[in-house]
Amino acid sequence: MSFNSFSEFLSMGGHGLYVWLSYGLGVAILAANLILPKLAGNQLLKEQKRRLRREEGVR
Repeated sequence: MSFNSFSEFLSMGGHGLYVWLSYGLGVAILAANLILPKLAGNQLLKEQKRRLRREEGVR
């Protein structure tokens, strides 16, 4: 498939909205799969540190 201009490439023969929306959604899902576990891990570490400090204060 060849395109004569960049705007033709973006429109993808009238299907550009669906094509680029699909690519965008795919990238968003991949980014979420990388970012959300990192945030959850950081939260878990904070909770564990807080629990350890609390347990050390009880003794």
